[in-house]
Amino acid sequence: MQVWPGEAYPLGATYDGAGTNFAVFTEAADRVELCLLHDDGSETAVELRESDAFVRHAYVPGVMPGQRYGFRVHGPYAPERGLLCNSAKLLLDPYARAISGSIRWGEEVYGYHFDDPGRRNDLDSAPHTMTSVVVNPYFDWGDDRPPRRGYHETVIYEAHVKGLTMRHPGLPEELRGTYAALAHPAIIEHLTELGVTALELMPVHQFVNDHRLVDMGLNNYWGYNTIGFFAPHNAYASWGDRGQQVLEFKSAVRALHEAGIEVILDVVYNHTAEGNHLGPTLSFKGIDNPRYYRLTDDPRYYMDTTGTGNSLLMRSPHVLQLIMDSLRYWVTEMHVDGFRFDLAATLARQFHEVDRLSSFFDLVQQDPVVSQVKLIAEPWDVGEGGYQVGNFPPLWTEWNGKYRDTVRDLWRGEPRALAEFASRLTGSSDLYQYDGRRPLASINFVTCHDGFTLHDLVSYHHKHNEANGEDNRDGESHNRSWNCGVEGETDDPGVLELRARQMRNFVATLMLSQGVPMISHGDEFARTQRGNNNAYCQDNELAWVRWPEESGEPEPGGGPQAFVRAMAALRRDHPVFRRRRFFHGRPVEGTHDDLSDIAWFTPEGREMTQQDWDSARASALTVFLNGNAISEPGTRGERITDDSFLLLFNAAPKPLDFVVPVDHGRQWQVVVDTARTDPVPPGTGPKVRAGDRLTLKDRSLTVLQRPA
Repeated sequence: MQVWPGEAYPLGATYDGAGTNFAVFTEAADRVELCLLHDDGSETAVELRESDAFVRHAYVPGVMPGQRYGFRVHGPYAPERGLLCNSAKLLLDPYARAISGSIRWGEEVYGYHFDDPGRRNDLDSAPHTMTSVVVNPYFDWGDDRPPRRGYHETVIYEAHVKGLTMRHPGLPEELRGTYAALAHPAIIEHLTELGVTALELMPVHQFVNDHRLVDMGLNNYWGYNTIGFFAPHNAYASWGDRGQQVLEFKSAVRALHEAGIEVILDVVYNHTAEGNHLGPTLSFKGIDNPRYYRLTDDPRYYMDTTGTGNSLLMRSPHVLQLIMDSLRYWVTEMHVDGFRFDLAATLARQFHEVDRLSSFFDLVQQDPVVSQVKLIAEPWDVGEGGYQVGNFPPLWTEWNGKYRDTVRDLWRGEPRALAEFASRLTGSSDLYQYDGRRPLASINFVTCHDGFTLHDLVSYHHKHNEANGEDNRDGESHNRSWNCGVEGETDDPGVLELRARQMRNFVATLMLSQGVPMISHGDEFARTQRGNNNAYCQDNELAWVRWPEESGEPEPGGGPQAFVRAMAALRRDHPVFRRRRFFHGRPVEGTHDDLSDIAWFTPEGREMTQQDWDSARASALTVFLNGNAISEPGTRGERITDDSFLLLFNAAPKPLDFVVPVDHGRQWQVVVDTARTDPVPPGTGPKVRAGDRLTLKDRSLTVLQRPA
């Protein structure tokens, strides 16, 4: 076999049509072998003799796409110094574009012996571990163009590749649970009809099913256990895992783009699947443990701000390079449109404290590729000072956990929720106004993958996670949920009607709020997980979306699908609900309107006073949105005008009379009423006049519209 010197850049395996260049960084190694794996279980070892700036490299002519490979790293095994080199372990390429197979759990994939953790384990891991794959980068993208929707035009739909598609009866069985299913017309049609503009996929980077879960007969369903930051997860591929998963993922992105839907990836750059000091040796540990991971003062152990066993070393230039190279790859080669960063506070821990000026944010800010896509932070981790909602740099948007909590509190009847609710409804200016950001920095959500579904939020007061095998100790205990009087499933028609109304209240509030709305997959069908608020290990029908087409019957409690569509359409058609700037709370100069751009009223129709806001029992209000006082110009500098609206919120446990405020419009028409079981057909709602009295059902919301 010929072996040429090759190049130190780019890292990973790069196929050029005649052969493949291999490059891997390791400062810890004395010697590195590239192992080319054959289907009969044998392997051909090629030593990477060339080294530049600690990057070992070689070019091997004739190595074609589909070739499986791994690295064996020879060097010091000294846990007391954080060094874990062991040539008996076949290691994944940190830059692998595709990964084949799965782990057969056993002592072979660990660096120590189970009965003696202090003793080095020299069992060969090759027959038991995953392997890297050489990939052909060519793909015919045709005229694919990213939709590039502004945040003000965005409605995000968070979904799991398998969970969304596994039970859809309109999909061929062989496509269910795969990337190809996302490209199927049945899925795309559903998303477009729902009003979705961006599909946010839960982790599709190659991840690992934990040893513990496999022993329990469970799986890591959610996928927050990454081992390959460049490789699409191979279990979601219908065509094969020797590089076909890359083509299939690209095909799905192309199809979604054709429908005008952006693709956002939920990415996990804060830790890897190798766990703590008792975790397996799959890649980074064996290549250069102290350069990739944050170690404690005793280098045998890992600093853990993620709750998963380890944290990546964010002050390491090689870790930063890995992350930035990965992000650029997914944008330039895979054509994705943005990222949601899991436990993003960990990315800001350059030393110990969360630092918004850390190197990672500097790199993102100046990067001409990554800085131009959607960047969404989950702004917390489990470390000290980890709750950082409102504290990310101006380029970033954030999952607004305070929005979720406040909206839940209002509709479940918590006292003193009204004042903060007003802030969340109008874009959370207290969080984002003072650092150059705008309402669109707030990604608003009521539910997501982590926690109760929308149906369960109004059906359970307590978590019911017994199926996870941890005696119901896992998952959040404080859910801000309310079961409407009965815990779990019931056939009481009154309770079912109230639950359906509460779901409509949440959907309407989400779509009427300034910021960017995010829907969790299946909530439009009132999907239930039977009270499980931590279904991370439930790769089964408990967590998969149950489509109404399966039975031809509506979901129990009344699925709000038609209501979601109607509310998304109302938001799309009216820029007053998706402003790009914060409200002023006064008339806007140059808009030829003496009325304030927003005003707040009690149910009696008089403007709210500080005493009204401070009242512990206040649970109802009217909000005036002036469509003639939108301060930001259109894309061509034109003045934006819209209809005006009154939002009537009654979160009280009893019906309340609302007086339509005077001096803010003579005649109005009802366009939304969550007390109804179906959306108000356009142009058919009751008409009311200034000073009229409307009776709102307990825990309901009504929207009145006045033409511009």
